Amino acid sequence: MTEKPLKIGLVAGEASGDLLGSSLMAAISERKSNVEFVGVGGNTMLASGLTSLADMDHFAVNGFVDPLLRVGSLYRLLRLLVSELSTTDVVVGIDFNVFNLLLERRIRMRGVPTAHYVSPSVYAWRRGRVKRIEKAVDVIMTLFPFETAVYEERDIRAVFVGHPTADRFNPNEDKSSLMSKTRAANGWSSDSLILCLMPGSRGSEIGFHFELFLETARVLQEQVQHPRFEVIVAARHPQVHQKWQTMCSNFPSLSVEISSLSATDVLAASDIALVKSGTSTLEAMLMKTPMVVAYRMGALTVKIVQSMMYIDHIALPNILANKTLVPEYIQDEATPQNLANALFEQLNRDDITLLEEFASLHRSLKQNAASRAAETVLSLVESS
Repeated sequence: MTEKPLKIGLVAGEASGDLLGSSLMAAISERKSNVEFVGVGGNTMLASGLTSLADMDHFAVNGFVDPLLRVGSLYRLLRLLVSELSTTDVVVGIDFNVFNLLLERRIRMRGVPTAHYVSPSVYAWRRGRVKRIEKAVDVIMTLFPFETAVYEERDIRAVFVGHPTADRFNPNEDKSSLMSKTRAANGWSSDSLILCLMPGSRGSEIGFHFELFLETARVLQEQVQHPRFEVIVAARHPQVHQKWQTMCSNFPSLSVEISSLSATDVLAASDIALVKSGTSTLEAMLMKTPMVVAYRMGALTVKIVQSMMYIDHIALPNILANKTLVPEYIQDEATPQNLANALFEQLNRDDITLLEEFASLHRSLKQNAASRAAETVLSLVESS
């Protein structure tokens, strides 16, 4: 008699979740020969064998108005997934927090164990979300080690699995080697001084950071007086690419390349980076690129966010180290002159200790995340 296959529900709502989901599927399949995956994912998960219940494009909503207009169709999709996934052995929501936590709670109420892969940033702000997470999941899998404490305080099972981006790179490779091979592979000169700009791609981030970052680059160029000063921007999205081109025309003295390569490639090739707060600061750290971190937002948003903040830093390297490794500038402090001065200081710092700290933090995150996540998910099936 053929053994009944293990049936695992997976729901990813965006491209990053699709990549996480496919890696998780591969890691589970290494441990279980008779397994069936069903749910929602992108092309990578579908190619890995996911039986699709709905197109991931249904989740493609932006801004504030679009989700309100789509609430009816999203609710119908929620009901469909609850019905279909209630027959699985375990359900994993991959990031996409608002929708997946609603789904997981309803699934769990039907007796199916649930896991959530990628913790919301409750360590930083809006800690009240932990109550909803407690009702929705049997286990939450975190990418950063400091995230588990918030959950453990409420006796919620939390497992640090490591960061998948950290798994892709060697923490022991030195910066000069990384820079040389990346420049050679992409035609960038070995004797250029390269500044990487990573201002974000959302509409609000474009307004607050694009011109600020270019003006900072112009000031820094005057300070360094380097014969081959180059600015490279990682902008893979065509819309963002076009906006950069338009903005750069206002800075004719700058040599700016808008690259469609990955952020990690551009950062690996760069001497220094000016980075918007967020995941890009982690990528810069993994590429051992000294950085200055900046963030601007609307005045009202600042007041709201500050009232809910629980941390003293905004850059992930600083949060991970629990101290200031890289300079941070927020709101009115994020001026072209301040940012350029900080970048100039970082360039002339020649601090091997910083790169050693980056490598140490990298090693702490390199945990074979997909494998640890697979073991965590399967433990729910074995204990149910």
